Amino acid sequence: MGIVPNNINNLASDAQSLDKLRYQAKQAPDKALKVAAQQFEMVFLNMMLKTMREATPQDGMMDSEQTKMFTGMLDQQLAQEMSTRGVGLADVMVRQLSKTLPNAAPTPAMPSVNAIPSAYNADTQQSFVDRLQPHAQVASRTTGIPAHLIIGQAALESGWGKREIKMADGSSSFNLFSVKAGKGWNGKVAEITTTEYTNGVAHKQTERFRAYGSYTEAFQDYAKLLSDNPRYAAVIGQDGAQGFAQALQQAGYATDPHYADKLVKVIGSVSARA
Repeated sequence: MGIVPNNINNLASDAQSLDKLRYQAKQAPDKALKVAAQQFEMVFLNMMLKTMREATPQDGMMDSEQTKMFTGMLDQQLAQEMSTRGVGLADVMVRQLSKTLPNAAPTPAMPSVNAIPSAYNADTQQSFVDRLQPHAQVASRTTGIPAHLIIGQAALESGWGKREIKMADGSSSFNLFSVKAGKGWNGKVAEITTTEYTNGVAHKQTERFRAYGSYTEAFQDYAKLLSDNPRYAAVIGQDGAQGFAQALQQAGYATDPHYADKLVKVIGSVSARA
């Protein structure tokens, strides 16, 4: 339903095309921005040609309302052709305005698509594993779940620490496991836009997540969540990547239908570094 660039010439006078542009702006802001910038470039060129015509002496036998009308139509057609080829103005506008698009760089709570083993270099992965190993070992003693599996889930949820959930002031919430703040949570909260799945279809929505004072608190709360909630009874004691990942997905830890497969891949990368 997106607007085809060849139809850009009709936008200014076609109400239906404007409605399509509004729809596209909601569905694909980046594409709509390009179309709007091209439309602006066309209007600008048309105004420039009109100004040049007005600055030219118009006395003479050929100067009539009819010739002015045809000249205006010619200028409009010329502006349309020039904007189709582009004179550079639209490209500059797109580069500048794309930086201000909403959700241009959201902080997802489930950055699992970007957290596959190849997403970050070896140094980033090793640093993440080394930094969280002591915390994971404590959680492992509480839950019976091997530390490398716990680190793997933290890596998946936080994008190897590069996409941690942030507080409103930009500081870390230390929530590496995307644990949401339900009605029973009385601590600090980080509210962000996250990706959720309904019937396998991804969509954005605002959610509230628990915030901690340190990674120590985060891992303690994670271990308590798995140990105390009957929902995760099948997760406790799992010592293999496949069983751990499948148990988490079946318990509804995440809405991503491919969560288990992604988690197994990340755990494989952690195992090579733990």
